[in-house]
Formats: sequence, structure tokens, C-alpha cells
Amino acid sequence: MPDEELLTVPEGMARLRLGRSTVYDLIRSRRLPSVTIGRSRRIPASALREFISHRLAEAA
Repeated sequence: MPDEELLTVPEGMARLRLGRSTVYDLIRSRRLPSVTIGRSRRIPASALREFISHRLAEAA
């Protein structure tokens, strides 16, 4: 995963067009994987893409 892009929570919020509380709820419930580096929470871009794909598949 060395070339993996890690997004901040605000970047994830912008890409998902969701609020801060909703994104943190998704992270807390483990529906949106994330990693902690020091005191910072990061969302792997691939996890965000998988989350969106999964939601699209559920909606179909």
C-alpha cells in the first residue's frame, strides 16, 4: 500500500458530499475503513471507491 492515496476526513466528506458527523459515523461503524496516523484519521482512496461501489450495488 505504499502508493495508496490517503484522504483526510474533510476530503472524504467532499468526495462523498456528506457531513462530518455522517463520515465519522461510517468510520466508527466500520462501514468506511480508515487508518490513524498519530492523531490524524485518514481514509484510503481505495476504501472510499469500494464504499461507493458497494452502495451502488445495493441500490441496483
